[in-house]
Amino acid sequence: MSRFDGRRLEPEVFKLDVERMRAGWYSDRYFVNIQRILSRFAAEGLSYQGGDPYHAPPGVNLHAVRVGDIEVEMQWFPRRKPWALVCGVDKALAILRECTGTTDASGAWRSTADRLQVWAVQDGDIAPYNGDPMQVRPVIRVRGRYRDFAILETATLGALTRSSRVATNVYTILDAAAGKPVLFFPARFDAHEIQAMDGYAYHIAVKRYAEDNPHRATDSRVSTDAQGDWWGGYGGGTVAHAAIACFLGDAAATMLAFAESLDPAIPRIALVDFRNDCVGDTLRTMDALWPRWLAAARAGDEEDARRYVLEGVRPDTSGSMRDVSVPPTGNPRLDNGVNERLVRILREAMDAAWTRWNVPPEWEEAARRWCRSVGIIATGGFKPEKIRRFEEQRVPVDAYGVGSWCFRNDDETSTDFTADIVRVKVNGEWIPMAKAGRAPADNPDLKPVDMSGA
Repeated sequence: MSRFDGRRLEPEVFKLDVERMRAGWYSDRYFVNIQRILSRFAAEGLSYQGGDPYHAPPGVNLHAVRVGDIEVEMQWFPRRKPWALVCGVDKALAILRECTGTTDASGAWRSTADRLQVWAVQDGDIAPYNGDPMQVRPVIRVRGRYRDFAILETATLGALTRSSRVATNVYTILDAAAGKPVLFFPARFDAHEIQAMDGYAYHIAVKRYAEDNPHRATDSRVSTDAQGDWWGGYGGGTVAHAAIACFLGDAAATMLAFAESLDPAIPRIALVDFRNDCVGDTLRTMDALWPRWLAAARAGDEEDARRYVLEGVRPDTSGSMRDVSVPPTGNPRLDNGVNERLVRILREAMDAAWTRWNVPPEWEEAARRWCRSVGIIATGGFKPEKIRRFEEQRVPVDAYGVGSWCFRNDDETSTDFTADIVRVKVNGEWIPMAKAGRAPADNPDLKPVDMSGA
């Protein structure tokens, strides 16, 4: 599964709609058109009857070329400057392996994937791009009979583009967070069918960041089980605003119910902005959990005590609102949303919470540790610029939750992939055949891929 273990994901992981993909259901129509044209030429034994715009070498009879069975060299490459974190390769290869072939006169499918020559990089490799389409780094190269895989260009490009965009965006966020955990929260911002691919792209970004920054290594934290499907992860979560509404707006009562109802292995992270009073709801939640932790600890019941360990609090204040604990300055950046001042005020209150309790002297140090171990997970409108500002100012955030920015796609973050035929085989020789402005390219990370399915 990627460069990190040297294996590739098996085709069944992707749950491909193989029958309709083979029929061109997911293909741009012009690929279906060329496949049908070439199939007709093959069936009728027709050869090339055009001119010689590329000036074939002496002795080469172009009119003997059986166009229907033309073999091509095709390369897939990204166009994101200055680089893209490549992901989606294994899915693209699975599409090629499962859907390359032809339908015979009886309507039966005949796979020809084993006739392809394929080279590919691994998910998690880096592909640089300087803006010149003549100097690209292909992530997949295929040689084979074009009509057998012509209709697969749309789906393979889509897998690479979507996955690599998310992976590269997430890597950018991880870099801004300087290795602090980044919770992957964008599931609600796109169709549910895409969650497994997106969660895998996030996971690849986390693995690559850890490889590049071993002293800052973190782990993958997704919010749905579907996001962990391809790599064996599971969704993790805290409480939603809707849950607090069910408990009549009482964040402390909600968290107490969470602690008493769910497995202690599930982290207790309280959502504290429901009433726009992050400090007040945090302290009320700590007030509710601490005495129960203390009672269990005094009784020597470690399992029960784990239920009442508050791992963190999550302020998620809207960018249009100022939390009541933040003194107004009139500057929305300083006042509204989850801002630097709110987090510092919250951290100070959390660290001192134990002083409000009547803690027996012999348990004071435990109370201090219990309070200081409660982290702050900042969410709500976070993107790299804001995260970098927080880190530069040493704002005491322990983790960030990021949502829609992971899907960002604009001039800066566009990770579009392109596939071009760059050579064709004539009389046993591979000759250049790329459109103007494109050319065959190489990538030292390309490795042969076994397409036999063995």
